[in-house]
Amino acid sequence: MQILSKFTLSGILLALTLIFGFWLSRAGKPYNALLFNIHKLIALGAVILAVIQLTKIPGLLTPFSLLAVGLLLTALAVIALFVSGALMSAGKLSYALMLTLHRLGLAALVLGSALALALLTKKP
Repeated sequence: MQILSKFTLSGILLALTLIFGFWLSRAGKPYNALLFNIHKLIALGAVILAVIQLTKIPGLLTPFSLLAVGLLLTALAVIALFVSGALMSAGKLSYALMLTLHRLGLAALVLGSALALALLTKKP
């Protein structure tokens, strides 16, 4: 449980990111600049905080571990979310495609994070 408590604030920031993301989506295009920037900054803060907390865990990764797979999936999901969000706001590619990728990235983020947290809290 001690490990899980280190990620409480990151989880709260993720929830706030989701709330602002849904609000932003409902507000429609063109995006409200204030909502959009709050959404991006909270997401960035959540990622930075989670990475800082992960670096504080000694002996976290061993090559080819299931935990490494969960963290890799989470990292790839975060990259996909930032890229698809930026491309949606720029309007350069198909909005529907970018929205689908953004939603898939969110699902991968939740799955990867859940897997990583479950493995981190598992008793050896």
